Amino acid sequence: MPNFSEGRNMEIINAIVDAIRNGGQSAVCADPGVKVLDVDPGEATNRTVVTFVGSPEAVVEAAFQGVKCAGELIDMRHHHGAHPRSGATDVLPLIPISGITLQECAELARKLAERIFCELGIPCYCYEAAAYRPERKNLAVCRAGEYEALPEKTVDPARRPDFGPDHFTEKAAQSGATNVGARDFLIAVNFNLNTTSTRRANAVAFDVREKGRPKREGNPITGKIVKDAEGNTVMIPGTLKGCKAIGWYIDEYGIAQVSMNITDINATPLHVAFDEVCRAAQARGLRVTGTEIVGLVPKRTLMEAGRYFLGKQSRSSGISEEEIMKIAVKSMGLDDLKPFNPKEKVIEYLIEDENEAAAREKLVRMTCKDFADETASESPAPGGGSISAYMGALGAALGTMVANLSAHKPGWDGRWKEFSDRAEQGQASMKALLALVDEDTAAFNRIMAALGMPKGSEDEKKAREDALEAATLYATEVPLKTMETALGCYALLEAMALEGNPNSVSDAGVGVLAATAAVRGAHLNVKINASGLKDRDKAQELLAKAERIEKEALALEEAILVTVNSKI
Repeated sequence: MPNFSEGRNMEIINAIVDAIRNGGQSAVCADPGVKVLDVDPGEATNRTVVTFVGSPEAVVEAAFQGVKCAGELIDMRHHHGAHPRSGATDVLPLIPISGITLQECAELARKLAERIFCELGIPCYCYEAAAYRPERKNLAVCRAGEYEALPEKTVDPARRPDFGPDHFTEKAAQSGATNVGARDFLIAVNFNLNTTSTRRANAVAFDVREKGRPKREGNPITGKIVKDAEGNTVMIPGTLKGCKAIGWYIDEYGIAQVSMNITDINATPLHVAFDEVCRAAQARGLRVTGTEIVGLVPKRTLMEAGRYFLGKQSRSSGISEEEIMKIAVKSMGLDDLKPFNPKEKVIEYLIEDENEAAAREKLVRMTCKDFADETASESPAPGGGSISAYMGALGAALGTMVANLSAHKPGWDGRWKEFSDRAEQGQASMKALLALVDEDTAAFNRIMAALGMPKGSEDEKKAREDALEAATLYATEVPLKTMETALGCYALLEAMALEGNPNSVSDAGVGVLAATAAVRGAHLNVKINASGLKDRDKAQELLAKAERIEKEALALEEAILVTVNSKI
């Protein structure tokens, strides 16, 4: 996630992004390259954050080409902006997403920093997990004095770059120094204030950032800074762990902001930082009017925030993912300065290939009418297995609806958490059953693909036979999974029939009938697919399990419907 010291000239920004894309594609690796997820330029900061993902080899090569391009097009001797910076490519962190450790990223970062200096002549500091010196884990130490301090830092053995010349070169004068590191996911966020005062924004930042502010004698603003016995400044810590913050004024928006990097989102989630900045601002007569996220965020950050604010309202969080995110956006004012679209800001949404997702969820993305029409067509899929899974999803949805209505029922405010927890369980079951709608059709398609395999030679016949057996086993296990998942819905539906909003007891009853249809329908699919298995021991094992599930489901249905009818 490199930060480049250019946020105004789109020709330069686009050239750097193109270099990143082309660099990733030229890497010698099995995948097609890197995927640029986000380009976030800031006019006032004169800085652009580019987020891209890919294999380690592709990402490292793309990063190198981006640094090379930025070093050629950006002249730091003429750069001015609100954000601290030391180079054309100011920071270059490698961030593990999956399949790689932070330490492995640190080794890649060190090698990349060495290559940037050796091949491009650009000095590099290594920070965070890639730091060679303990004090340089802190980016602020590496960037101390910013670009303007580089001439004197370069000739100072204690402060010179990890990879760089022993004197300030012409290339370093143009490109500055790049800080290359490895870290976990960081959230860059700005909290908008209803003031134009940088001083007051800084005061709030010092209140909350982990580092805090210098301790002073007497007057907290003008008093003499207190030093310890070793001559170090004594600090009064702030309230938020893993957070760095400063205050600044943004011409583009005409307001001051508290600009924060949350380096440990486990210690300080975004919503906790928001609430604390609001508290600190209010204590100084200010108000937070909104929040600006720079770059991307993990999905869990917004989901945690949405659930948190719903909880503060004593509202159920057993609602759709989209609705939870909407609460997060509105609660923190993420759309205060410009529209906020989670599909463009959440890293998981951007990593997922839209075409692949659409293919995987072909049926559940349809309208109700289209799904019915597709089922009614002469195509053999979707068939009974997919319909059974969808019936189960509707049963779970009805149970979830009753839980949400109960959580919001006037006079039941003290029980909102109880029903919220039930609704979250229902959402999980519904999501699992919706996935099984398409998985059942995919299982059928695997059988058809196996049947279409060549059978000319003995080897081909054997390969076809093995593929067909594996596909048939899969096609038997998927409806069995539907049965198991649908069975889990009865606990929710029973609780809603007994304790939920009495005005919705019939909805709980219909949910039970839908769940039973899912169980019994899926059982038919288990039986017909198991009949095609050559491994009869395995077939009998699956059939016996399905028989037990249906028997349990029928008993639960009978008991719950007695309750439902007694209340109607």
